[in-house]
Amino acid sequence: MTFSDLQTAFSQHDSNIDSHGLDIWIGMEPTFTQRRSETSEWLSEALGPEKLDYAYKLLNEIRQHQPGGIVLHSLGRQYAGEALPRWSIGHYQSRDDQFFWEGPPDPHYAPPSEAPIDIETFAQALVSQIGSVTSERAWQALPFHTDDCSLIRILVRCDGEQPVIDLQNRPGLARPSIHSHQIPLQGLVDELARQGDMLLCLDVLMADNGDQSIRIELPCIDNVATFLHLLTCISAATKQCELSQIRLQGFPPPVDPTVAWTTITPDPAVVEINMAPSENVQGFFEHSMHCYDAAEKIGLSSYRLQYNGVVSDSGGGGQFTIGGSSPLNSPFLRYPALLPRLIRYLNAHPALSYWFAPPSIGSSSQSPRPDEGVHDSFHELKIALEHLEKTENPQPEFIWRNLSPFMADISGNQHRSELNIEKLWNPFLPGRGCLGLVEFRAFRMPRRAETAAAIAALLRAIVAMLIREDKEQNVTDHGDQLHDRYALPFYLRNDLELVFEDLDNSGFGLGPHIERLLVEEPVRVIARNDFLGYRIELQQALEFWPLIGDVSSQERGGSRLIDGSTSRLQISIRPENEDRRGLDGLEVQLEGHRLPMRLEQDQFGPVMVFGLRYRSFMPVVGLHPGISPLSIINFVLADSKTKQALKFSYHEWHPDGIAYPGLPVDLKDAEQRRRERVVFDTMRYDELPSAADFPRSAISNFCVDLRRL
Repeated sequence: MTFSDLQTAFSQHDSNIDSHGLDIWIGMEPTFTQRRSETSEWLSEALGPEKLDYAYKLLNEIRQHQPGGIVLHSLGRQYAGEALPRWSIGHYQSRDDQFFWEGPPDPHYAPPSEAPIDIETFAQALVSQIGSVTSERAWQALPFHTDDCSLIRILVRCDGEQPVIDLQNRPGLARPSIHSHQIPLQGLVDELARQGDMLLCLDVLMADNGDQSIRIELPCIDNVATFLHLLTCISAATKQCELSQIRLQGFPPPVDPTVAWTTITPDPAVVEINMAPSENVQGFFEHSMHCYDAAEKIGLSSYRLQYNGVVSDSGGGGQFTIGGSSPLNSPFLRYPALLPRLIRYLNAHPALSYWFAPPSIGSSSQSPRPDEGVHDSFHELKIALEHLEKTENPQPEFIWRNLSPFMADISGNQHRSELNIEKLWNPFLPGRGCLGLVEFRAFRMPRRAETAAAIAALLRAIVAMLIREDKEQNVTDHGDQLHDRYALPFYLRNDLELVFEDLDNSGFGLGPHIERLLVEEPVRVIARNDFLGYRIELQQALEFWPLIGDVSSQERGGSRLIDGSTSRLQISIRPENEDRRGLDGLEVQLEGHRLPMRLEQDQFGPVMVFGLRYRSFMPVVGLHPGISPLSIINFVLADSKTKQALKFSYHEWHPDGIAYPGLPVDLKDAEQRRRERVVFDTMRYDELPSAADFPRSAISNFCVDLRRL
């Protein structure tokens, strides 16, 4: 598959969506890590000494592809126990070239300057520029001081009314910087802006190297035109005063289809890019390549390599968001039946929950399915979906109120959900709750920009399909099979193929190039070997790690304590060629027991498959203190027809127990280490010990649990 093939596939997908007149925008939150570092900020912590510098470097690379934008500093997330909101730096750019920032750069990107700063002169220049704005109603600006004389404040109105400076009766005029205190529980609100007053706070920023620059804290502005008018005034004032740098910070800027707003923030173990959404996959692919290339250039990675060759994601996930060109143009609001259909479709196809998922999945994860919570709540969801579909022309807030209690984890956290709808039409989330957005959270960080774009195409195609037709009329209760059958890659792959088939039948098929990227994304193969015309394959299966302790006691933190000491493997055996003999006569022995392999059929022919659970290490804090970990698991494949046998031993670590020389150099080195951990050796059939059946208590339909022996 060439780069041109992929571009053609994405172009065909976009043309297909456009031909149906559908407005489906998609964004992503890629996360990157320093994969060779083992310091806390790149393993578990959100903040640290290096991340902000990496963020500046990352943004600098990204903005090279987006000239004319401006760097803005706003607020990131705020978690309990953190003294201040996390930092967030962003790039604000016009999509239609209606705005081009002509002022000086942010101090971080400006050359050193020792020129003195006259803040009073700049304030007067800014007031003059604001007063010269021509629009339907004259702009008015008044400068004033509070008790802190080093800070100049400018009160601006753009409705023709005169600003009122009354410090005694309007305490908000003396408010502190939003960067200096925690975000209120009710969210970030600008009460002055609600009254039509835009408060600008100016002071002099002194850098460690002695540089000085003007710093302006911007208010909350609810429309792009007003915001751009203000930026134009600031730019003109900086040129008038010959400033070489300026820092802009404050409330997040307004966004509409004419602007692209990209931010970079810290998260545990990673820096996260909130990409500006794209109206099609071709644009998404282009933006993704810029982000991935920028990260690689400065030494950040989209994945981590463990010492034993395991490939994991960056550690921060890679969520996708779908909406429209504007909140009310969101497909979920234009087509009220879409969201219930999507919920049922995701419920029916666990592959969409697990195939691309990060290592931590299940009810205690960051993206639990509705059927992984309390069963009573899942039953109520069925009623809510039925009632919503019977409601004629439901309003946006009604859709959100109807479904939001069920799009949450077992603690009621609506951010932690496979489908996050807290920004669909949530009046209780100031400034960002009514955006018409639905976030898909069950995605690990894709290793490549090509795969990220393939996932974007998959999600857009599913949404387009469900706008046109309902594929699942009822909610599926998978029961125990959800965490048994669909823990194994074989069954997830088959389920994903069913999704591809649905898309083909509905006219929104992805084509072989995109499908191939989607199938190849997870790195799960540990080792393969050929024996007597059979292909033996050992893959890493999925495991659902339980929470340690009480949910509510851990809810206010940024992460939760889980027991990740249980691992799951999938063993599969299939004829190398379709015309070879069947699989009868084969037996897999495991530690003196017969493994109850299942005979299945897929697009490649017959296959024997089964799963295996075991404890892989002893956690410091975890469940089952009496269960010892297994570092070696011994298998034997015996063929009663040829009287031959193959022994293979799986090792959690290097087979010789030695220390690795360091982390793997690259993906090829990691693959070699994984292969080395499975040792194959032929043995005499007559030396096979007699094997017993596993105790019934240790066997499910699709897996045996060695912890129960």
